[in-house]
Amino acid sequence: MTDWRSSLEVWDLEAGAARVILRTPRLIEAPNWHPDGWFLVNGEGRLWRADAAGLQPLDTGCPERCNNDHGFLPDGRVVFSAHDGTGAGVHLWDGRQVRTLPLARPSWWHGAQGDRLVYACARADRVVRIATCDLAGGDERVLTPGVAHHDGPDFSPCGRWIWFNSDATGHAQIWRMRADGSEAAPVFRDDHVNWFPHPSPCGRHVLWLAYAPGTEGHPRDRDVALWIMAPDGTGRRKLCDLFGGQGTLNVPCWSPDGRAFAYMRYAPAAD
Repeated sequence: MTDWRSSLEVWDLEAGAARVILRTPRLIEAPNWHPDGWFLVNGEGRLWRADAAGLQPLDTGCPERCNNDHGFLPDGRVVFSAHDGTGAGVHLWDGRQVRTLPLARPSWWHGAQGDRLVYACARADRVVRIATCDLAGGDERVLTPGVAHHDGPDFSPCGRWIWFNSDATGHAQIWRMRADGSEAAPVFRDDHVNWFPHPSPCGRHVLWLAYAPGTEGHPRDRDVALWIMAPDGTGRRKLCDLFGGQGTLNVPCWSPDGRAFAYMRYAPAAD
């Protein structure tokens, strides 16, 4: 057995290899890359600052349980989803105060472009769909009607497209649509169960997490792989295999220059 549960790693595209930033016996998830070089992760119901020196808990002042849907807004504020008895809500934190957006629950934040947020949500019929709203929490627009499960949205760097995964064709595949919800279509189709597409800030790459065929949902502690392609769907290639899944790549994870990304690798939990 290893002496760690979670390994925060960075993949350098030019080097074609990973380096370990931090290993910890805690279960931590979903790294976001801060422009100053540290990483935002979640674990044990709260948010943490992670770097090579270790983990530092962040005091958001939010009494709810933080999950792995979190990240940074363009102005540097932290946006995150957290649970209470009524489901996940979306919150903004400026380092001093937390503000809860007036959105229906459950809502799981995934990305931002300017003053627009994109998130997954479930409303009266409990079907998970993609929606956008402004930073004030108003003007909600549900973009993906129907009975399929749509999840993991992220804006392209230009803001004109939203990437997401959908099982509308039978199992989760990588899709793209206009920011207004039009022209939704799969970018490619294969046998893998594909989740959490993340376009790079430089506009050259799209990264995603691939599960084995037949996987239901996006479970943790599975053999998975990280894949990358050009935004037009060409040049698809596998970067690496790893033990991971839920928590590995849920939210935006690229470095600001698009040359590297952060992810979580896991060791099997002790029996």
